[in-house]
Amino acid sequence: MKRSIDRILTTHAGSLPRPGDLLELYRAADRGELADRGQLAARCASAVAEVVADQKRAGIDIPDDGEFGKSTGQVTDYAPWLTYIYPRLKGFTGGVPMSEAMRFTAGGITFGSFLERRDFSRFREFYQDPNAIGFGGSITARKIPVCTAPISYAGHAAVQADIKNLKTAMAAAGVDEAFMCAASPGVIERAQNQYYQREEDFLYAIADAMHEEYKAIVDAGLLLQIDDPGMPDTWDAAIPEPPLDRYKQYARVRIDALNHALRGLPEDRIRYHICWGSWHGPHTTDIPLRSVVDLVLSVRAQAYSVEAGNVRHEHEWKVWADVKLPAGKILIPGVVSHATNVVEHPELVAERIVRFAKLVGRENVIAGTDCGLGGRLHPLIAWAKIEALAAGASLASGELWK
Repeated sequence: MKRSIDRILTTHAGSLPRPGDLLELYRAADRGELADRGQLAARCASAVAEVVADQKRAGIDIPDDGEFGKSTGQVTDYAPWLTYIYPRLKGFTGGVPMSEAMRFTAGGITFGSFLERRDFSRFREFYQDPNAIGFGGSITARKIPVCTAPISYAGHAAVQADIKNLKTAMAAAGVDEAFMCAASPGVIERAQNQYYQREEDFLYAIADAMHEEYKAIVDAGLLLQIDDPGMPDTWDAAIPEPPLDRYKQYARVRIDALNHALRGLPEDRIRYHICWGSWHGPHTTDIPLRSVVDLVLSVRAQAYSVEAGNVRHEHEWKVWADVKLPAGKILIPGVVSHATNVVEHPELVAERIVRFAKLVGRENVIAGTDCGLGGRLHPLIAWAKIEALAAGASLASGELWK
């Protein structure tokens, strides 16, 4: 994995805005109106080539495929990073609305649906106001399948298509390192389980299946990014708020399952991403980073991508003054945010980067984004933030390598 040896490198959290014609093809496929699936595959491949080249032009050193291979037909859609996986797993059938599917009990804790989160309860009028920017239609419109049979991986063709598209695009753009995102077992587990008697059997069946996707990505020479917003953000869904030690016991089991899924894979090819959920809400009940940073660092990864650029979490850079980043590890702090339409000034981005570099070492910092920008911001704003990220990294490099 590349490091910031002579300047601050740049990357992002994964999702980027999809072209309008690609969205329309996905919509047609979802409606069963796409006669030629090859048309969708071809446009996805060309769109990935375009977005990798666009990232390079914008100043991103370590790009990805924009997650374009993950089905979505909506401009605003917070869900594809998770919902893409269920068609790749045998054992899941039917579906219930995403807003209801996340209601479950695990580790002795009862978790409510998205609409029952403590933040939602506190700001109910905001979340119910159609004119407010709450969470987007994807939360209520999307459906999550139910586990009704033994789980196994069936996504070999899909992941290989994604890999081929990204590697072809890398070669065309002259990019030598890129990453690909995959969901963690802990967030996939949010689907309702009607088959496994024990919750850990359900969780580890998911982990064993996901090992195949993780291995395919790493074996292809790509960096694997594990997306695990559920590790911190499920805290907000616990009803009522549990003791911290009980929640951490619950989360530790999910981290152990993730490490099981990563078994045998080289740590220096793995990134681990957390955030507190990408919906545009108050987030007043987010669990502090300090409370879970030990769990983050226990994941078998070399790099840790952490939300750090929005007004609810920016102050948490101070955590790294007390918590030592282990030797050989890399921190990817979010220095531009998906949570606001305001485009960060490059000087502010540089200030954020320099703070982290002075705490953990400049060579151990890669500048990133809080969360994916695709499906969460207007494309013009998303790309302006990418450009601000690159400009800020250049300014920070000038200060850190005087």
